[in-house]
Amino acid sequence: MRFLAEENPALDFDQDSIWLVLTKALLIFVFLVLTTLLAIWAERRIVGRMQSRPGPNRTGPFGLLQALADGLKLMLKEDIVPRGADRFVYLLAPVIAGMTCFISFAVVPFGPEVTIPFTDTTTALQLTDLPVAVLLVLAVASIGVYGIVLAGWSSGSTYPLLGGLRSSAQVISYEIAMGLSLIAVFLFAGSMSTSRIVAEQAEIWYVFPLFVSFAIYCISMVGETNRAPFDLPEAEGELVGGFHTEYSSMKFAMFFLGEYINMITVSAIATTLFLGGWRAPWGISQINDGMFNEGWWPLLWFVGKLWAFLFVFIWLRGTLPRLRYDQFMRFGWRGLIPVALVWVVFISAWRQLLDSGVDARRYVIVVCGAVLVLLLVWIVVDSVRLARGGGDRPADREADVGGDREIDPFAGGFPVPALPGQRLLRTAGPAGPAFGTGTVVTGEAAERTADDEDPADGQGVQEVRGG
Repeated sequence: MRFLAEENPALDFDQDSIWLVLTKALLIFVFLVLTTLLAIWAERRIVGRMQSRPGPNRTGPFGLLQALADGLKLMLKEDIVPRGADRFVYLLAPVIAGMTCFISFAVVPFGPEVTIPFTDTTTALQLTDLPVAVLLVLAVASIGVYGIVLAGWSSGSTYPLLGGLRSSAQVISYEIAMGLSLIAVFLFAGSMSTSRIVAEQAEIWYVFPLFVSFAIYCISMVGETNRAPFDLPEAEGELVGGFHTEYSSMKFAMFFLGEYINMITVSAIATTLFLGGWRAPWGISQINDGMFNEGWWPLLWFVGKLWAFLFVFIWLRGTLPRLRYDQFMRFGWRGLIPVALVWVVFISAWRQLLDSGVDARRYVIVVCGAVLVLLLVWIVVDSVRLARGGGDRPADREADVGGDREIDPFAGGFPVPALPGQRLLRTAGPAGPAFGTGTVVTGEAAERTADDEDPADGQGVQEVRGG
């Protein structure tokens, strides 16, 4: 069996001098910053066109300098640190979020080996490569989420903390599905090296034989980057601004920069693992013995595929509404992860049959049919159970969270939203004598409290039912 048999990268980086490595790193940094500026402009223009409005069109030709002007404006904004914040962690969080996103591009191949113009030096259009390069990308993505979690915790505020907790749960859930989707690529390529994976796609892109892995990865990468419709950690309708509510000026800009570079990174990884990387599309690759897969042409194909994914990100934001949090988590744990597990088992068996010299077509058809039948049965059973009140809907869990009762949202010193089946006694005002104990007040006690309060203060009992 050929599992990870060819561990070495397909390209050689031993001859690169220190100056050449530094130049590559600088060019990658410039590429990411310029792509971020263009992505911000493109998103505002495309979403504006979807909503029948022009978008930015004043600053520079076609509004191209609007993102640069916004960056300069953020630099001149007042830098505020909340009084209750943990200052060191508060300042460290945006640095982690803004800097780790650059590391993953060190192992992304932009093209094959080329000759640098006006010199005799030959080098690969890639900073470096490792036998476990894809694992490096996943590890860096896991470190980047620390910036969001620490930002929410260190701000000393309720809504940023909730946003940070949401982000940690979201990343754990969808990184599992993302990692499982990549196992099939490792099994087919026999390597975790990005340059080797691109080389193995010379005959066919992995998006075709591994379409299920591609679909799972595409869904997971949207959840991994906190983009709509999975932008629950910064849901402005629920958490004001989420984990970055208390940030301003350049610290906020670091989070903003990190979000867009993460979009570019996951798009580049999808291009590398599933769309042939820098290889030209089918038909163009066959012209003149593959001349468009040599020299500087592959850089064009790579950037084109990258922008195709960025357009999908923008399209989703302008099209789909935000999911409810329980729907989002249920979809990850009960949808993506089970399908990914079944798919990995199937691909492992398929590769074993192929490497054993067995005609696997008949077995593949039988197994695919069995898997589809099981998935359909599972979907039908789950739908029927939910329709009959299986306990997963908020209305079915009222008894578990306290049923029909009244609570004071300010009992703990900060506002708490109502759970399903609960009613808020008031929506404003400090904690009063009847509420200072943090206990639930119901019945006659609530009525006496309401009678004692002055209606002119705007702090009377107001019934707000959670749902």
